[in-house]
Amino acid sequence: MRTVLFYLTVFWVISSAVAADRQPNIVIILADDLGWNDVSYHGGEIATPHIDQLAHEGVELNRFYVAPICSPTRSGLMTGRYPVRFGLMRSTVTPWGTFGLSKEEELLPEVLAAAGYRHRAIIGKWHLGHGARKFHPLSRGFSFFYGHYNGAVDYFTHYREGELDWHRNFKADYTTGYTTDLCADEAVLFIETHADDGPFFLYVPFNAPHGPHQAKPEDLRKYAHLTGRTMPEKAPGTYASQGRGKNARQTLAAMISAMDDGIGRILATLEKQGIAGNTLVLFSSDNGGSVQVADNSPLRGGKDTVFEGGIRVPAAIRWPDELTGGRRLDAPLSYIDILPTLRRILDIDAPPRNPLDGIDCLDILRGREEAPARKMFSYTAQYGEEKESLSVMTPDWKLVRLGPNILRDDEASRAGAELLLFRITEDPFEQRNLADRHPDIVRDLLREIAGFRALEPENTVRPYLEGKEGFQAPPEWRFPDTH
Repeated sequence: MRTVLFYLTVFWVISSAVAADRQPNIVIILADDLGWNDVSYHGGEIATPHIDQLAHEGVELNRFYVAPICSPTRSGLMTGRYPVRFGLMRSTVTPWGTFGLSKEEELLPEVLAAAGYRHRAIIGKWHLGHGARKFHPLSRGFSFFYGHYNGAVDYFTHYREGELDWHRNFKADYTTGYTTDLCADEAVLFIETHADDGPFFLYVPFNAPHGPHQAKPEDLRKYAHLTGRTMPEKAPGTYASQGRGKNARQTLAAMISAMDDGIGRILATLEKQGIAGNTLVLFSSDNGGSVQVADNSPLRGGKDTVFEGGIRVPAAIRWPDELTGGRRLDAPLSYIDILPTLRRILDIDAPPRNPLDGIDCLDILRGREEAPARKMFSYTAQYGEEKESLSVMTPDWKLVRLGPNILRDDEASRAGAELLLFRITEDPFEQRNLADRHPDIVRDLLREIAGFRALEPENTVRPYLEGKEGFQAPPEWRFPDTH
């Protein structure tokens, strides 16, 4: 009997080791403000062969939904929960703000650390808090950080608000170069270093093509034929004076091209190291493109709106060993689904610290089951509660409410609100407002929206401009020593 138990124990240990060896490397690549039609696989004028490669070789996520702006999407991706629950949905983390992603939330790299992922890197834009050391990526489960804390850093000088915002772990980094290229360089080095020491987690949130709109001369030359809004004049030596094309569209296209080249280098390195088959690569944008420069057609709206152009983004997932590629998935999936899906992939039985809003999509991605009927919510209020945008989408309908805070529920709030109801399955471009024809549906969905908005706690990120006047950035954007 002891002999049998011994061999069963050995078998269990060996089986567990094999299972651990089969844990996939995980690479999440996030573009910043990429328009729906700013990828060539959607028919756009900007060449994105490597993003296209992911869509063609993997599973194209044709209805992948995110938040309307930067920080909320990043926080929902990291937590599997709607950011409204922890006060990080109405606006972004601003340079002059002290708000950050709550320590009560369990983040993806923390989950992966417990699952045996020793190497967990973020390379690029953090944007989830810099007001205290407890918000730093190395305090939130990552083992390595390279990049910038804020959004909108200068692509060449790496400055934001007059101070260097470029870092390696906790220290300022004075490496010169174009930020998109530096992120790609570091991502390639990370893969090369840990290819045989996995599994690893690599999160690459590029700052491109978010403003300031700056590009390298060689990339600008590729798109010299494009026309668009003229770039405003900038005095030499001022913020974002370098790398400006003749017009905004040319500059944006060049920035996207540089990012696509970086993605190509990451994919090529996975192939060269012989680990592409068992590496799960997810690509997405954090929100739609800015309507001033991006092309979100044929979707309505863009960044900072809850219309499809703001929250439905180019996305694809590739995992050759487990997912049959060359398919387009039309099921509506969400940024909050990534964490619960990875928990399923890694067979994590321990309950999450907080209840998750996202769902496990693995069998949907495999084509083994249909997506369940569910409601999906969105919300943004960057400039205060007088100009809030809320939406809820069911399998058949989408209601958009624009106007003052719905929770005030007074006559002025109701009178100032605009309601738009779309039969989203038949009208994905949101052209026909059916609110007047279906008052019962509007009433029911308004109740759903109000319930979602009520999840926001009292302690929230502040409106974007609050605190900006008179702000002075800390030297080298050093984190305060406070915890």
